[in-house]
Amino acid sequence: MLVLVIEGKALGNAIIKGRMMSRLLVFLSLCVGQMCTAQVQHEQKINWIKPDLDLRGDGQLPQDGQKGLKLNWPQGSGPNVNFTILNADAPAAWSRVRNQGIAWKKTLPETGQSTVVIWGQRLFFTTLQAVEGDSKLGQNIVAWCCDAETGATLWTRPVKGDYPLRLSGCFSDSSAPPPVTDGKRVCFFNASGTIACFDLDGKPQWSRTIMAVGRSQPFLIGSNVIFTRQKYMPEKNGVFSHEHKNAPQEQWTQLEAVNIETGETTWSSQCGVNMGSICLPHELNSGKRVIVVGRGGGHGPPEPDGVSMIDAGDGVAIWDLPLEGFMSTMTFNVVQDNVLVFDGDEHLWINGKDGKISRRVSLLDSVQVCKRKLNAWETVDEDLKPAVKKRSIIQSSNIVAGGFHYFRSYTLPFLGRVNVESGVVEYLQLPVQLKRTAGNTVDQFLWTQSDVPIEVVDFFKIKKKKTPKITPIHQWCFKPNDMKNSRGFVVMGDARSRHTGWGHHASQVPVLIGDRLFIPVLNGTVYVINANAKKLDDRAILAINDLGEVGRSFNRASLSFADGRLFAHTIRELICIDGK
Repeated sequence: MLVLVIEGKALGNAIIKGRMMSRLLVFLSLCVGQMCTAQVQHEQKINWIKPDLDLRGDGQLPQDGQKGLKLNWPQGSGPNVNFTILNADAPAAWSRVRNQGIAWKKTLPETGQSTVVIWGQRLFFTTLQAVEGDSKLGQNIVAWCCDAETGATLWTRPVKGDYPLRLSGCFSDSSAPPPVTDGKRVCFFNASGTIACFDLDGKPQWSRTIMAVGRSQPFLIGSNVIFTRQKYMPEKNGVFSHEHKNAPQEQWTQLEAVNIETGETTWSSQCGVNMGSICLPHELNSGKRVIVVGRGGGHGPPEPDGVSMIDAGDGVAIWDLPLEGFMSTMTFNVVQDNVLVFDGDEHLWINGKDGKISRRVSLLDSVQVCKRKLNAWETVDEDLKPAVKKRSIIQSSNIVAGGFHYFRSYTLPFLGRVNVESGVVEYLQLPVQLKRTAGNTVDQFLWTQSDVPIEVVDFFKIKKKKTPKITPIHQWCFKPNDMKNSRGFVVMGDARSRHTGWGHHASQVPVLIGDRLFIPVLNGTVYVINANAKKLDDRAILAINDLGEVGRSFNRASLSFADGRLFAHTIRELICIDGK
């Protein structure tokens, strides 16, 4: 007989026998923080994502095919430009708080948001220029190159900007776009107005005064670095206003291709791209390379909301699909020539050949929900209530993995997924936050509004004219993010950055390594899910991990992976995770 205790309360006796062992191992990893590996029954993998796309354009895969894919992470979206590496194995469980499974950590002088990019033994990322007091705005960043084995600094370079943005924003800041490298050069993006290219030893190659969108995920196709270009500038307070409905076409946000060797513009799209649209390259079954872009969701551009497919070679639109009221703030994925998008409370399949909608599925009606009830789990079929403004997913929280389109719910503490073949929609309740303390093996999980400490409720009430009857999910936390850098200064221009990482913000894009889906949130909690789980229930949860103490580990960077290790970038640190 075994008694499990969390927060001082016995959950009951569990008899270990037969098939119950696998479920208990998972439960132990969640509740007691033990570094164990859960044995979970997987269904047969469906390799929807090609593991060896020739996106470099030279017919050669980096460093001998799959071996090279596992050693390098050349852009924020990884070697396959889809946040995915198949046939790889990444550590599932760790704790920064307890120093478990951490190879090394590096204290950084200032806040930063860029995903770590890796080439061989070199890590590349950006932070803001160090401030000397509490600050709300910043415009200059620092480009970093560090040793992957130790975290030691190899070199840094300043990259200046002209347009101040809000520090540590919950949607982005000047340091947010990840670098891009081709193994010879590395481009760093300052979203305040500069792109600077260096060789791998830090020697300047070229620099341009050009503004990448903060939420842009730059990527490389052949010799072209492609990113979302910001055409209209922010206000003096670092905010992009919504007043662009009458802006001329030359002020529309567009995709831009720049030659990595020369810095010269190769092409610029003309269809318009929303600043929250995460555009990624895809290869259709015909072999044609395309990029899907979206419009709608605030801040311009002004033309009709919708989706477009453009030619990755010249940026020319192949087709346009108007979608009234469309929220384009997501990653755009193509599966077997179908563009998969979330539109309000529906999931759409769009034919990639002609841009016509071929299928719709409700994200709310008769869906399967696995949730906790009295310290147990139950799966029920139910109808979910529509969200305000028909927002069903947290911005940029979606990824295609294992034959499913995963996302996080905008209003509920749910991970959702849509089966891309059958259209079946499932949800799994997740704890909104994990709390750990050093020297203590007991984990605490925040599951519901009732778990929120009263002092946190009072904290968020201070600036509210009216007290809401129901505390919104973005305020569910053990402690608000303090938004302090490693030197103790508050570096925050948007108070919403104090929120938990659920609700209204731009999420880090999850990453899929092998069959493990890694889902980080702003509060430093990272969920690890079996992406190929036959059912999306509690058995799909492999581990829940931390990137630091609650309130002190704000992070907006996706995880990256190379040579069996994960890399994380928080407001204070660079962290190398090996799971050992």
